[in-house]
Amino acid sequence: MQKRKKIWTKKRSPAVTIIAWGIVVLFAIRLYQVFESLIRNKVFKNGINGPLTEAGALTPLGSALLSSAAYLILSIAGLIVLVGFLRLKRWSWVVLMAWTGASLMITLVNYFYSKPNYLVMASNTIIAFALNQADVQRIFRIRTDQGEPID
Repeated sequence: MQKRKKIWTKKRSPAVTIIAWGIVVLFAIRLYQVFESLIRNKVFKNGINGPLTEAGALTPLGSALLSSAAYLILSIAGLIVLVGFLRLKRWSWVVLMAWTGASLMITLVNYFYSKPNYLVMASNTIIAFALNQADVQRIFRIRTDQGEPID
């Protein structure tokens, strides 16, 4: 009987696995944030039984629904980036680097002016350091060695 050939010809760096786990952690945090504000405002118990806006401003219920929808969109986008990242697509590295930079900026603003989220800040920092490693950049064809052909 013949041995099966491995489908994965590229060896993944441990940093790619660390980044993938960081994305999963951020997905779980965002998914928690989807439901946390809705539970706090008793939307599941009472339903949407009040106005969402009053005099052009959001009510607490409207604010909870808006933030939950935003976190849901971020969670779904995180899953899409995770799938692209695990399939070693170049666009996923670029999107993840931009997303991590923006998220780090937001968490730093929250750190100085509001309630900081240390878990998100730590996850984003680990992801940023791992994305900038040379072997990860070579896997995603962001960086090439001298004399190496560019695809």
